Amino acid sequence: MKMSVSGFVRSWLVPLSVVWFALQVSSVHAQQPGGTPQTDKVQPVNSGPNPYRVIRDWAQLNIEARPWGGSNGVAIDRDGKSVWATDRCSPGIAPGCLGTQANPVHHFDESGKEIRSFGGGMFVWPHGIHVDRDGNVWVTDARAASPDELVKFPREGNKGSVVVKFSPEGSVLMTLGKPGVRGNPPDALTDPTDVVTDPENGDVYVAESHTNVTDPNLVGRISVFDKTGKFKRVIGKTGTGPGEFRTPHALEFDSQGRLIVADRHNHRIVILTKEGNFIGEHDDFGRSSGLAIDRNDIIYTADSESNAKVHPGWLRGIRIGSLKDGKVTVFIPPHATPNSPDGAMGEGIAVDAAGNVYSAEAQLRGVTKFVRD
Repeated sequence: MKMSVSGFVRSWLVPLSVVWFALQVSSVHAQQPGGTPQTDKVQPVNSGPNPYRVIRDWAQLNIEARPWGGSNGVAIDRDGKSVWATDRCSPGIAPGCLGTQANPVHHFDESGKEIRSFGGGMFVWPHGIHVDRDGNVWVTDARAASPDELVKFPREGNKGSVVVKFSPEGSVLMTLGKPGVRGNPPDALTDPTDVVTDPENGDVYVAESHTNVTDPNLVGRISVFDKTGKFKRVIGKTGTGPGEFRTPHALEFDSQGRLIVADRHNHRIVILTKEGNFIGEHDDFGRSSGLAIDRNDIIYTADSESNAKVHPGWLRGIRIGSLKDGKVTVFIPPHATPNSPDGAMGEGIAVDAAGNVYSAEAQLRGVTKFVRD
């Protein structure tokens, strides 16, 4: 469904009190100090060669001709060169895609021109995105509507806190979780942040959750389903120990079939077997929100949150290194912005077959391309 820009803008306006509340809640969630006894001892890694040229606002929403909402997810198509991304439909933190028919799932060609978009009216807060071995597109919806939002949008209680599998053309093939309900698998999911599929057998791994880390009932886990959607097991639990998580924010598999987790609030990259057994961790990549791994097991991480309060001494930016030794060899500094003394860096990250890097910008909005010269 197409929507004019003016109609779109009217659709996301909400009372200032609701916006203020949502902003305060989001700020509290994002600004909690993190780390573990081990990662707190790591010296900041804020420098290194930077062989990339930056292209801001690389991807254009030319189909609906609307502004970008905050973007969290970006992925490379199985062709190795075209790009998929999600956005939250509205410019600010809230209300996300509530109350609009704007399409939050986008496919771009090599030039950044939009090929197609879909998913309108289905999501609350689109987040992670993954393209599987067959070219299907998986998207996580990282929250459900709050009670205050349901006052404004009373018909929107039946969406959110799910993972949706689409065909490349946008047909819904599977939904994991119960829309609008936060809970435990197999019946429900809790604020899923990312999803990845096992390239060998098609098993689906879902990272949960995006919940306030001060919540005594905080969920930190990875739920596993087979390719038909049948629940198999849970990996990990909430905590700071080996194999425990606080905001597992991104997932990938490496060339050895190991599961790699960006455990954001614990300031580490965790390496697990497919079954969930702890192998090790790398602590030099900061407060990682996004994670990508290329065919040579080079790891690309996006740190969108580090600052003096939550991660003293560390800068936001992209850190690139090898999974073999966990050492950072490239550092891309944050974007300069007048609205933040710490600068800005995207959350989601992906790398194409040519070695170009893409970042989904939650704060600045849109997709940035980093061209390797």
